[in-house]
This record gives sequence, C-alpha cells and structure tokens, in this order.
Amino acid sequence: MRSLLIGLCVAAGPAFAADPAADLAVGKALFLKGATPACAVCHTLKDAASAGEVGPVLDELKPSADRVAAALRNGVGMMPSYKGQLTDAQIMAIARYVAAVSGR
Repeated sequence: MRSLLIGLCVAAGPAFAADPAADLAVGKALFLKGATPACAVCHTLKDAASAGEVGPVLDELKPSADRVAAALRNGVGMMPSYKGQLTDAQIMAIARYVAAVSGR
C-alpha cells in the first residue's frame, strides 16, 4: 500500500492526477499517516475524522491549497516544516485534499 501511495503521489505532480478522486484519497492517506507527526494528530478535520487540538480546526479555517502547501513547506508557529520529509507531489496532494474537504 505504501509503495502505491508513493507512486500515486509522484504521478500526481502539482496539478490533479488524471483521477481527482484518487488524488484526494492519496492526500487523505498522507494527512492521516504520511508524515511524522501526522497532520491528523494536531488538526481537526471532519472528513479525516481527526480531532487534534494543537493546530487550527481546518474545517473552520478553510485554507486554500496554496496556503496549506506553504505551511507544509515552511512550517507555521509550532508546526514543523515537512519539506525534507515529503516530496512536493505529496505536499500538493495533502494541500489539495485539505482545501477540497474543508469547503474551500
């Protein structure tokens, strides 16, 4: 499964993959378990059934994909940078997922 996720993320690139639903599924999987610490540990996001209490509630913030990607690359406040841990394609998959399901 992990190699499938990595392959899909690399194929996704900066734009949506040929199958946007698959791209969002990859973003969700990465949000839940693809980074250390996982996004779901700190952030509340209804679609991911996460109830983190450290970072902002993403359903209320409704960040754009660009804003999420920037936060993942650079870190924000207590949130670390994931630039050395995730590929750009993986960062974009998470960013598109969060933006899409938070109602952006």
